[in-house]
Amino acid sequence: MNNNIFQPFSLNSIQLNNRFVMAPMTRSKAPNNIPNENTALYYQKRVQGGVGLIITEGTYINPFSGENSFTNPKNVPNFFGEEALIGWKKVVEAVHKVGGKIFPQLWHVGGVRQPGLYPEPTWSGFGPSAVTHPHTNIKEPAKEMTLKDIENTIHDYVKCAVSAKAIGFDGIELHGAHGYLIDQFFWEKTNLRTDIYGGKLLKERTHFACEIIKSIRKNVGPDYPICFRFSQWKLGDYKAKLANSPKELESFLLPLLNAGVNIFHASSRNIFDPEFENSHLNLAGWTKKMTGMPTITVGSVGLNQDFIDSFLGKTAASNDYRAKSNIEELQKRLLEGEFDLIALGRALIADPNWVNKANNNNFDEIISFNKTMLEVYP
Repeated sequence: MNNNIFQPFSLNSIQLNNRFVMAPMTRSKAPNNIPNENTALYYQKRVQGGVGLIITEGTYINPFSGENSFTNPKNVPNFFGEEALIGWKKVVEAVHKVGGKIFPQLWHVGGVRQPGLYPEPTWSGFGPSAVTHPHTNIKEPAKEMTLKDIENTIHDYVKCAVSAKAIGFDGIELHGAHGYLIDQFFWEKTNLRTDIYGGKLLKERTHFACEIIKSIRKNVGPDYPICFRFSQWKLGDYKAKLANSPKELESFLLPLLNAGVNIFHASSRNIFDPEFENSHLNLAGWTKKMTGMPTITVGSVGLNQDFIDSFLGKTAASNDYRAKSNIEELQKRLLEGEFDLIALGRALIADPNWVNKANNNNFDEIISFNKTMLEVYP
């Protein structure tokens, strides 16, 4: 199959082999928070299988980035400390060796963290306001961040971004989605502040994210890629909306763009769902239309089962694998300019060679995902 979706793409000064991205997925497979040889092999195999750009699993930006109750915090990789950075440098080298590009995803879960967890059991997560995170089983309210806390956290993000560039990563991604710390500042349910980091309007609540982006941009230079991942949906609330209209979405995106973002990663539950009425555009499509920047679209590509159903262990309704029809529809939308890059998640857990098989029209050879595969590593 020879068409645009499998052709190279230029992103600032880097050249990607094609339009496919490995989406960030927390696997909790880094013992003592240190990436190791298995981490390097895991990402290298997906590049060998055809992926152009790797975005790593979420990485902790400081010891109190914390993790929620859904995964083991001792096995989520750090992006600070000499040992972890040496491990990540080896990952970068493994990916580059086979012709791929790679960004780390910088992550702080904020108020989603519960007391009783590593590394400090007495410490609860902090967030913009002292509220419990809606629609989750978290019972303890977050600790409201002081201005000094905010200053220190911005510094942590900058330090990690500078480290990423120094050890050879091709860019970075900021996790601003799914109800974690940066997103908690966006969301009116978790940000009740009345200072410059709060506000009644969504665009006012972008101030924290913009300060992080501006500070990183100042320290990494004008061309280094800064990718920003955002979503409408949150943990435990898949119908949540940050922006209820195109106008509100634009008011949210433009401050981030002006702060220094040069690629947006728009996270949707289903890549083919329209974001607003009277248009077929998905979230990435609206984002590209409003910002003019490259966008990554993501959401259940190549899967024959709903996200939640797959993790509940339910059997798919049929064995009809949707990869071929997905490729055809994605190609059509790509040619229309709706988005630039396509991120694959669970499809790459199931089959590291997904992209190569699709490119060679070997759809019947693609291995389908089931949740038991999450225990297999690399």
